[in-house]
Formats: sequence, C-alpha cells, structure tokens
Amino acid sequence: MADFMQWANAVSTRASLEAAVAEVVEKASTLLQLPADLGLIFISAAFTSEYPRLLPLLQEKLPDVEVLIGCGGGGIIGMNQQGSVQEFEGIPALSLTLAHLPGVAIKPFHVVAEQFPDPDSPPTAWVDLFGVSPAEQPQFILLSDPFASGVSDLLQGIDYAYPGSITVGGLASGSQVPGRIGLLCNETLYRSGTVGVALSGNIILDTIVAQGCRPIGEPYRVSASERNILLALEEQPPLEVLRDLISSLNDSDRQLAEHSLFIGVVRDEFKQSLEQGDFLIRNLLGVDPKVGAIAVADLVRPGQRIQFHLRDAETSADDLEWLLQRYIQTHPDLSPAGALMFSCLGRGEMLYGKPNFDSQLFSSYMPNVSMGGFFCNGEIGPVGGSTFLHGYTSVFAICRQP
Repeated sequence: MADFMQWANAVSTRASLEAAVAEVVEKASTLLQLPADLGLIFISAAFTSEYPRLLPLLQEKLPDVEVLIGCGGGGIIGMNQQGSVQEFEGIPALSLTLAHLPGVAIKPFHVVAEQFPDPDSPPTAWVDLFGVSPAEQPQFILLSDPFASGVSDLLQGIDYAYPGSITVGGLASGSQVPGRIGLLCNETLYRSGTVGVALSGNIILDTIVAQGCRPIGEPYRVSASERNILLALEEQPPLEVLRDLISSLNDSDRQLAEHSLFIGVVRDEFKQSLEQGDFLIRNLLGVDPKVGAIAVADLVRPGQRIQFHLRDAETSADDLEWLLQRYIQTHPDLSPAGALMFSCLGRGEMLYGKPNFDSQLFSSYMPNVSMGGFFCNGEIGPVGGSTFLHGYTSVFAICRQP
C-alpha cells in the first residue's frame, strides 16, 4: 500500500496552556492516525509569559516527533471544532499541525545574522551554514525575529545558494519589545534569529502571495534613481508624474491614494503584458517637492519598470480570489496534503471588518485542506522567482507530493 503525505491541524482556545496542549495533541494525532515527522506550532501572545513551558509540554506528549518548530503570533490560524479553518485574533489560541512526510528529509536549524556569510562569499558558504546540498532541492519554512537585522540578507542568501528553491514564512509577532518574542525549535526557545526547516525529497511547496493591490495608470520606466530614491520616470520628475496620475483618478481612488498608495516594481523585465503577481509591492516612504523625487522602501535601478498601486479591502479580496482562481486553473487535478498561511497583522478583521476572510476564501477553492498559520509582523514569500519580505500580504504555502 502506498504511503502518502498527510497533514492534520488542530486549534485550542483553552486559557490554560496545559489544557490547550492536551487538546491540540489529541485532536491532531487522532486526525493524522500516522506517525508524525514534523510539528508546526503557533501560539498566541496571550501565552507570552508561558512560552518557556510550551516545548517541554509538547515533547512530553509527542515524544516521537523528531522536529518541532514554531513561534508566537498576534493572531493564530487553524482548524476549529467543526473542521473549518478559522482566524483567532486577540484571544488565547494554540495551533498545532502534524505532518506525515514519507520520503522527505527534514533539517531543522536556528541561525543568527552574525553567522551569515559576507556579500562576497560563494554560495557554498550558505550551503555550509544550513548543511543541506543544493542537489537535494530543499524547500524552506522560516520563522524570524521581527527586531533582528539581516532577514532580507538571509532570503537573498538562500536564493543565491539554492536556485529554484521555495522559501515561505513570517516574522513572529505579538510583542513590541525585543526579547519577548518566541521562536521554537525542537527543545529550545529562542528570543532572536531565525528558526526553520529545510524539506528535501518527496515534497513540493506551491505558493500564493496575495499582496492585495491593484495597479493604476500605466507602467513607467525608471530613467534615474539613487538607491531607493526615484529621480526620474520616463525622463520626468516622479512627483510630477504622480500628480498627473492622481488628477486623472475618480473621486474614490483619489481619496484612497491619500493613505493607501504603493509602488509596484516589475520583477520580469522581459514580460510585456503585465498582470497581478508580476509586481513586488513596496511602500512609498515620502517625497521631495524641491526635486520631485519619491522614496521607495526598496532599491530601484534605472531601466526597471514601476507602476503605482492602490490597496483597500475590496481590492485585497479581488486580488486573492484572482490568484486562487489562477492556481486552481493551472493545477486542475491537484490534491494538496495541507497548507500554511502567513498573514499580515494589518489584514484580518482590521482590513475586512469581519473575521476569517482570507482563510475561508482559500478554503472555498481548496476545501478540506488542513491549514495552520499565524498573523505576522512581515511575510516571506516569492515574487517573480525571488524571495522577499512583504507587508500587508497573505502568503499561502500549499504542500503536496510530486
């Protein structure tokens, strides 16, 4: 009989940590009914003072699970009592995903910025850091400290050393104080750095990265820039271009542009017909009226194309639905084993005015897929073949066998 990959998730909203651990372990183990190779734990900030007690409790009840990773979050995502995915914001919650992964090698790790190779190092320096060969084509799940520097360097290093790999994850959340966040890896609670796993072998991670924006106007080519400063678009001052664009918008979009204006950087310079998913969305940091320059929250270089974008609840919903439809159309016979969701703290009820929007929209397209996750201080996922740290985004990792 073939041995297939299986995932099972359970959530508890018990106020007692012991009771919550007992509940999720019993539910997830009963649903899985197979040996668990990997456990993923997301725990709400309501339990911050009890983070040190979590791993010993889990290991006592899950002694045969070799790898456990997780983190704290300002909101938790998982399967409720009725078997539907639910987002738990602002209340005590514990989410446990157990995965049976036949034919998959699992390499856990904890790394800090001080260990990262310098920019001139060869890719083998990154391979040595993780101890996984690029020939194994690993897929990465990362959970990082939101206060630490170097997360973008880490993502670039993984892309450099492991071309074609998929990397997903998020920044832990739930505390505004450095040293109070929780990163969990096997028997250890870390307060900084990045924990994660490299998954190699009989596994594929597909991704949906919903940045929640829609383009306005037309794409412009950057004709002059300095680091993250746009100095000229199509040989014109960027601020002048933006003012002309805003004046052409309807009243509602003009109002939206006052507080929800973003810049999309085109990732594929050779693609002529652009659509959603072709842009890396970045914040507009400010303007310099004297020279007409615009500051962007990323490096921009001459020759790149950019397009201004707007974001609101309706746009965000339409964006995710379009991406889900495209994924289903391109994977018509897909049967996912499970999924993970890494969503921005600025989404959820804060964006939509009602709970469970992103998770339930996902489930409407992929019903009966067990999913866990959390609300992040920053989301990790690929756009245009490279991995980035995002904001206001929902990143879905869909796990399946080849």
